[in-house]
Amino acid sequence: MIKIKREKNLYLVAGSDGLSESVFLKKIEDALAAGITLMQLREKEKEGGAIFELAKKVNALCVKYGVPLIIDDRADIALAAGAAGVHVGQNDLPVYQARRLMGSDKIVGATAKTVEQALAAQRDGADYVGVGAIYPTTTKVKTVLTHVSVLKDICRAVDIPVFAIGGLNKDNLDPLKGVNIAGIAVVTAIMKPDDTKDAVKELLTNVGRL
Repeated sequence: MIKIKREKNLYLVAGSDGLSESVFLKKIEDALAAGITLMQLREKEKEGGAIFELAKKVNALCVKYGVPLIIDDRADIALAAGAAGVHVGQNDLPVYQARRLMGSDKIVGATAKTVEQALAAQRDGADYVGVGAIYPTTTKVKTVLTHVSVLKDICRAVDIPVFAIGGLNKDNLDPLKGVNIAGIAVVTAIMKPDDTKDAVKELLTNVGRL
């Protein structure tokens, strides 16, 4: 069973939109080499077959660096590609069904925006919850802002790791100080800068101060 450590994680959530496959994979490998501790492949535009082929390549990199790969939404692709787990949102496959499909030795993550959703995810077998968006985001995913007070309430309510997500970067983490999160999940803060390794190292330094 793969275990998620409970603190100081830097969780990269990334998709390849707007990037060639070679550039995307290079950025992922640079992020892995620089120290990200979890990786999620989130492809909203690709068909299943294309996601599967890319997932296999990303998983090979994750295995090389000993970092679990989570596939967004698609439990079938996660299993077929040999990934470590799947992440499901509120409108995706229910957590209990994802757990049934993935089995007990894989990771199931879930999105939660309320204490009730987080408790339900924990009850149904989630290994962690992602909570946000803490700030407005530039990703294509539709987001609703979640106040830090709600994040704190969720951290107090559940026994599984909680990740903050949504518009987080190296300069805006101060409101999260003292909140019992397992780490932060980021997209743009790692994928947008030209120097991926430096971006990861700066984030890791700041996450370590939370």
